[in-house]
Amino acid sequence: MTSEPANSAAGKTLLFGVGLGPGDPDYMTLRARDIILSADRLVHFCKRGRRGNARVTADAIVPPNAAREIELAFPVTTEAHVGEVGYDEPIATFYEEAAAQLAAEMEAGRSVAVLCDGDPFFYGSFMHLWRRLAHRFPTEVVPGVTGMAGAWTRAGAPITWGDDIMTVLPGTLSEAELTRRLVDTDAAVIMKLGRNLPKVRRALRTAGLIHRAIYVERATMAEQVVLKLGDKPDDEAPYFSMVLVPGEGRRL
Repeated sequence: MTSEPANSAAGKTLLFGVGLGPGDPDYMTLRARDIILSADRLVHFCKRGRRGNARVTADAIVPPNAAREIELAFPVTTEAHVGEVGYDEPIATFYEEAAAQLAAEMEAGRSVAVLCDGDPFFYGSFMHLWRRLAHRFPTEVVPGVTGMAGAWTRAGAPITWGDDIMTVLPGTLSEAELTRRLVDTDAAVIMKLGRNLPKVRRALRTAGLIHRAIYVERATMAEQVVLKLGDKPDDEAPYFSMVLVPGEGRRL
């Protein structure tokens, strides 16, 4: 999405949401590379004390440069649950403060590129900044290869055949709701696993789909793991993990 084309008569684009793809820098688009090289500020989300994965991906294009970097460290990650005061209030404040920080940069005429894993408009943290800033500053959102596309490709698992309907589910749903939606679809991608993996396993078993479920961790990255969910011996699931349920539709 482009609110104003870069360097248009209405003024240069100041805010970029840059999709970097699933993790392997080779899946980055040419447009993403151009922006990373030219933006005045490179912004990335991260956990406190750690560099964000999107910034690590961008290392293939530009090394760290303190003069260009803006690090946005989440105040909480897994310490509290979504919907709880201990999560929602600190995170909302974090986005407000981050938006104000980036607005100050753009008001000074500097372009800001927010580096995003996968695609910026697909379960992305960037969207919360976009909602606060895109109506104020010329903005361009650069699409990226989604993590799930990287996952099913590396798993060698075509996700939809013929007229298959695919459903993307967050593992944060209740077990009953996960089960209901799994029963009612042909193919599925289940994201946001983490501590929800045991619940996701039970829902897949109840829906009769555990035999088709594939667990993928860090797709396209050096630490990639791909195996049948039924063969996974533990319930550990890091942030960059998901479960695929390939469809079994019409094949010619």
